[in-house]
Order: sequence, then C-alpha cells, then structure tokens
Amino acid sequence: MPPTNTISAFPNAVTFFKSLQSVSEAWNPGIDYADLTDVGMRRANNQDSLACLPAKTIERFRSRGHLFVVADGMGAHAAGELASRMATERISLHYYRSNSSSVSEALRESVDEANTEIHRRGQQNPEFHNMGTTASSLALTPEGAVVAHVGDSRVYRLRGASFEQLTFDHSLVWEMEASGQVLANSPLRHSIPKNVITRSLGPNAEVAIDVEGPFPVHVGDTFLLCSDGLTGQVEDHEIGAIVDCMPAALAVRVLVDLANLRGGPDNTTVIIVRIEDDQHFIAKIVRNEPRLHEKVSPVLLCLVALCFLMATAMAATAMLVTPADSGGWWGKMVVSLLCGVVSAGVAVYQHREFTRKNSRDSTSSFAGGNGPYRRYSAAATKELHQKMSGTVEALRQAATTKQWSLDWTKIDQLQKESLDALSQRQPKQAIRLEAEAIIETMRQLREENNRDDRDAEIDY
Repeated sequence: MPPTNTISAFPNAVTFFKSLQSVSEAWNPGIDYADLTDVGMRRANNQDSLACLPAKTIERFRSRGHLFVVADGMGAHAAGELASRMATERISLHYYRSNSSSVSEALRESVDEANTEIHRRGQQNPEFHNMGTTASSLALTPEGAVVAHVGDSRVYRLRGASFEQLTFDHSLVWEMEASGQVLANSPLRHSIPKNVITRSLGPNAEVAIDVEGPFPVHVGDTFLLCSDGLTGQVEDHEIGAIVDCMPAALAVRVLVDLANLRGGPDNTTVIIVRIEDDQHFIAKIVRNEPRLHEKVSPVLLCLVALCFLMATAMAATAMLVTPADSGGWWGKMVVSLLCGVVSAGVAVYQHREFTRKNSRDSTSSFAGGNGPYRRYSAAATKELHQKMSGTVEALRQAATTKQWSLDWTKIDQLQKESLDALSQRQPKQAIRLEAEAIIETMRQLREENNRDDRDAEIDY
C-alpha cells in the first residue's frame, strides 16, 4: 500500500498544502520516511489519521523543519474520524502559519488551536458532541526533535540498540503508576484497562499539552509515531527490533500486519522517519568554545600576568644587586608572587562558575519535558525470530484448516533464507526475511479473503 500523505479534507487547507509541494531538486531533506494506516480486523471504519510534511526547501526546513502527526479519533458515528482528521490538518496548518520564532511554542500553539476548533465543531452538532482524538506531533528541526503530545498515541526514538519512548501516555494506568497509586508489575496495574485515556483534543475547551525536547538528532536515528492499535498488540522491544532490522517502508508494513495477525482489534497507524544525513541538524554543528577572556574578567587576567611578571623581574633584580640590597627585592618578589597566586585562584573560580552555569543553561534550554520515559532493548534476538517464524507456521495451519489456496513457494524460500542467515549469525537479516515472509503471507490472505474474513486472528 503506498504511503498516505497529508489528508486534504478541508477546502481552505488544500491551497496551503499544495504550496508546500514545490521541491527544489538540489535540496536534500536528509530523511527517509514511510507511513501506513489500516482499519484493522474488527473495525468498520478507520478513525486514525496521519500527516507527513517533509520540508521541500532548505528555507522551509530552517524555519519549521519536517513535520509528522498521528491522531487516533474517538466518538460515535463519524465523530472520531472527523476529530482525528481535523487534528492532523489543523495542527499542520497552524504550525506552518505560526509567527512564533520558537518551534516548541509554534507546535504547542498549533495543537491548542486544533483543540479549540475540534471542541467548537463538537458543540455545534449533537452527533459530534464530546468527539475527541489523541494527537502526537514530531517536528525535526535544525535545533533537534520537538514533540507535542496529547493522549496515548506515541513517539519513539531508536538510537543504536536503544528504543526510547519520548512521550508519556495520558492514560489511567500510566497516571496511576506515575502518582504511586499502583506499582509497575503489581496485579492491580495489570487489571486496569490500558485504553482509558485521561486527555484528548476536543471534549474540553482547554487541554494540557506536553511538549518534549528538543532532543539531539544524529545520523542513523529513527523516529516512530503510532496509534495504540500497534502498541496494544506488538511489544515495545519487538517494535524496536523490527524497525532496526529493515527499511522504513518494509517495517511499517510488517508492524501493521503483526498487529492484525494478533487480532487487529483497533485501527493501526505507523510513521517511521530515519535520519540519513544530519548535516542540517544541531548534532552536526560545532559550537565555538568561548575563549578565555569570555570566561574570566580581562582585568583579572591582566592582573595575574602583571603580578607574575613583576615577581620575575624582582627576582632577577635581586640576583643582580649586592647581597645587602637583595633582601628588599626578594621580599617584593614574594608579595608580587602571592598577589599573582591569589588573582589566579580568583580567575580559576570564575572559569569554573562560567562553565557550570553555561552547562546548566544549555541543558535546560535544550531539553524540555521529562522524556524519554521508558527505554527498551532493540536487539535482534533468536527469540524474536522464533516468534515471527511461529506466526508464519500458525498462518500455514490456519490456511490448511480453512482451505485457503495460498502459494507457499516464495514464503518457504524466504523462511529457508532466514534460517540460513540465523545459522550464519546474522540475526537482523534473519528477522528481515521472516518479516518478508509474513508480509507475503498476509498479501495472499488479503487477496484470498478480500479483507472481509475476520477470522484471521492467530492465538499465541
């Protein structure tokens, strides 16, 4: 399925978004991205929405960067679908039209404006009353990655083998755990429904918006935005490993397929963005180290130099004069030397204070919020490979039982190559090949069942 780029359901937004489409051939955005949204196995309509707006020119990137948004709507009739669509469109529209010089503030304002408009629309029509949506937005800018977030749709960052959740779930279970009312692995925590959210856009005229970052951006970093249709069915460490093992376009497909194979009770939306060239990001910018005179008072530096020069001159004079006259010069040398030592001590103190304050200021201005909130290993393991292989075998058994006519030739070949890669200690390649086997199996199943058969859930 091809990427579903920015939705254009609102007439007054169509012209604006078209104006963002002119591409400079010389411009390298420095990213590779893919997105996919799917209705799932149990829903009649898709209430998720997404927006992908990579900067088309260097000027656009410098002012606002690349923007990605995922929203998961809720409400009867078509209310949830409308709310999520309004969120992705309005956040994008207001973000690029904002006059704020701060990316963080512009993103916060855009989410707040979207909430106002969704709430107003809900109040105007009884059928849309109390409609709401989650919204997670990611802006990749020259200053780093900035996240604005409401609800339980998530934003992750994969760096090396570490998969980090940059957002805090505004859900009952997360809020109770954060307040200390329940322990992380207690039976009470596991009994709390995961899908009860405590914040969303639309139901109220005002909403608290979390803004995280800017987070430093390095080449090789991969960011993932998703609705809870994915995280409700696929474990965090599985998501991280799959994203690490394969290209973005392949990863979004297999993640959605896995969510559907495990029941697909909800809509699933995934955006993956990989940093391929960080020449535009702050991580590549070499900050000029402040010079010594910027850290310590120039007057104090001159005093230190003068005292030591005078001490040296007096010591030289004492050695040239007669022994009877040298005593006075030696005394003056000691006084000058002591003054120089004291002045140098004060200079060292100023230098340390400057360094400490500058470090604290740069840290506080560079990172807002409290993320990352959780970290998981994204290592490609034999256990994950076995689980994915078991998924294909479960599908094979289901196909036999239900008499589906599937061609297993390509699937068998992919699995054979996967086992060969595993035996050669290439776990990433092995998982990638198993992912391709899953995708091929699901492709044939969709053709066989026309996406109308809802009995494709596999028990684990």
